[in-house]
Order: sequence, then C-alpha cells, then structure tokens
Amino acid sequence: MAASCALTPSAFSVSVSVSSNSPRRFRRSGVVAMASVGQKVYAPGVAVSEGNGGLPKIDLKSPHGSEAEIYLLGACVTSWKVPSGKDLLFVRPDAVFNGQKPISGGIPHCFPQFGPGPMQQHGFARNMNWSITDSEANDGDPAVTLELKDDSYSRSMWDSSFQALYKVALHSTSLSTTWKITNTDDKPFSFNSALHSYFHASISGVSVKGLKGCKTLNKDPDPKNPLEGKEERDEVTFPGFVDCIYLGAPSELTLDNGLGDKIVISNANWSDAVLWNPHLQMEACYKDFVCVENAMIETVQLEPKQSWVAEQKIELI
Repeated sequence: MAASCALTPSAFSVSVSVSSNSPRRFRRSGVVAMASVGQKVYAPGVAVSEGNGGLPKIDLKSPHGSEAEIYLLGACVTSWKVPSGKDLLFVRPDAVFNGQKPISGGIPHCFPQFGPGPMQQHGFARNMNWSITDSEANDGDPAVTLELKDDSYSRSMWDSSFQALYKVALHSTSLSTTWKITNTDDKPFSFNSALHSYFHASISGVSVKGLKGCKTLNKDPDPKNPLEGKEERDEVTFPGFVDCIYLGAPSELTLDNGLGDKIVISNANWSDAVLWNPHLQMEACYKDFVCVENAMIETVQLEPKQSWVAEQKIELI
C-alpha cells in the first residue's frame, strides 16, 4: 500500500478536546486563506456557482487537474474528478435537486443520527443549507470550510445547540475531509455520525480489503435485527444485497471499484465502517455504485464546549 495514503498524526486533531473558541480558520505554512463571509472572495481554485435545480455549489479546482464540487445543501460532495477526468463518486439517477430532500449520492452526512431512529433517516444535517466560513489554497490545492448551526428546524428533532464544521481539501489524487462537532449548549448531548460515501463501480467486480477480523452487524436478511458475526474474508465482495456494519474497523481500507481503479479510504477517529449495495431493491442503478462509509456507530457524548473531530482521506493509487 502506497506510503502516500497514510494519515500522519500531525495532520489530525482527533481526540475530544475542550475549547471555548471553535476556530473558523485552518492555517498552515504555505496556505493562502481568504475570508468567504460577506465579501464573496474566495481562495484561488475555489468558486461558487449555480448547480442542478439552481442550488448553489462550490467548485474546487486544483492546478494538478483534479476537481470537486460540493453543494451547500447538506454540504454534500457530489463529484471528485482525478486529473484523468474520471469522476470516482456516484450520484444516483433518482437524486432530486429541489432543496426539499437530501441529495442521493456523493458523500452525504449522517448526523446526529445514523440510520433509522427517533428522527428522520440519517438525521437532519444532509437536509439543511450550510454556509461557507473560509477558503484557502495550500501550495495551489484548494480547500473550503463549511458550517452548520442549530436552528428551529434542527431543534424540532434534536433539542441541542451545536456547531458543525466541515473542511474539504482537494489534492492531485486525493480528497480529504475534516468533520468537527462542537457542543455549544449548556448541557451534554450525544450523537452518531457517518459519511455515506457513494463510489462509481461495476458491482460484479467490486472488492473491499481490510475488514477481516471485524465484528459484523449484518442487516441481511432482517434489517431490524442485525445478525452478529465476524468477517472471515480477506476481500469482501457484493454478489447480492449487502448492508453490513463493521465495528472496530481499521484506519485504512482498499476499494477495488471493478472499473480498474483502486481507492484507499483512510481515516482518523472514525471507529467503524459500513458497506452497502441495495441490489435489486434499486434495480435501475445498483450495478453502478457501492457505498463504503466511515462511521461512528457507538454514541459520542459531548459535554458543553467539548468537540469531536474525525478525518477521512480518499486517494486513488
């Protein structure tokens, strides 16, 4: 596995930390940062345009030839193109861009709930409009930080005050994200989260390496009563319906998308992984994608002013 796929400790701040000030800028040497609130001025390689359905989206372009797009609705990354022009993310053909429902595909957020539960499926973060708080260029590679705060809509489902910051950074052959949740309330709260990542694939040729030995919660055949087990395979394949949680997943997985591409999915502080393909439940497109998700299935509890941070890097090797 290529050394460039490794995530170094210095790149992350992954433990729960107590801070009274949640930073709105991420500065490192070689970084050009520009304010993006009010002035509508963004760092080189960062632009805002009108996307599908007239929804605003952020366009990231690297001088190395890679590109990405992020919709402000749900802070959903809907495209990640490597220099060859190939888009490695998948948006479902039934995706709706009307602002009334989350975008089906790309990398949607699951927060503050993963899966079904007391609130709407996968929580509300993917249904809400985020704002741009900052942008920067690091040696030419663009990055943008988006923010979500509680409002009457979120509090109608989850009565907590919070700040969510989501930084997306584009590089020549990789896309990295930093996901930070801060408790701005005067009482503790708890949550689950995941990045519900869809990848372009030819499902008959897909395999995922790195999960052998993990405890599994298999939702096939009964989604309401997952079957506990242990992954014994070196490579997980997708011969039919797959909906499985892997507890205690490693920090690095390798996806062969069946289209000639291998993608390393690295993370820090995401404790679990989820594999999903709906098979015949979504006959129109199941052959064309696979979901490999970093997740935090175990409940995270934050005291007032505490933060939780997790990072992901997807890289073509």
